[in-house]
Parts: sequence; C-alpha cells; structure tokens
Amino acid sequence: MYVCNCNGVTEREIRQAVELGADSLAQVSAELGVATCCGRCRCDAKRVIREHKAEMRALGAACPA
Repeated sequence: MYVCNCNGVTEREIRQAVELGADSLAQVSAELGVATCCGRCRCDAKRVIREHKAEMRALGAACPA
C-alpha cells in the first residue's frame, strides 16, 4: 500500500527502512523522501514506523529503541 503518493513510498519500504535502523520519521524521510512534499502522509508514516517497531520488539528482533 502506498503511504506517500507524492514520492511513491510504500508501507513495505518504510518497514524495510526501520529494519535497517531508521528510528524516526526524520530518518525515514531522509532515506525515502516520505512526508517531504505535501505532508498528508506524515501521520500514516509515523503509524507504520511505530507499529513496525512494536512488532519487531514483540518478535525479539533487534530494533531501534
């Protein structure tokens, strides 16, 4: 599913960025360009980051704090 239509960033790409160490919207934005145009995706992107970090913690995977 696309989260950022302006830059064509998908939920999967955001999750991969978190798995590779991105810890915040700022870091994901720097890497993928999410929420850098109109900003309407900001809340959804933050939700994906937060949820994926929680999933990783629940699975015991190494993830950013």
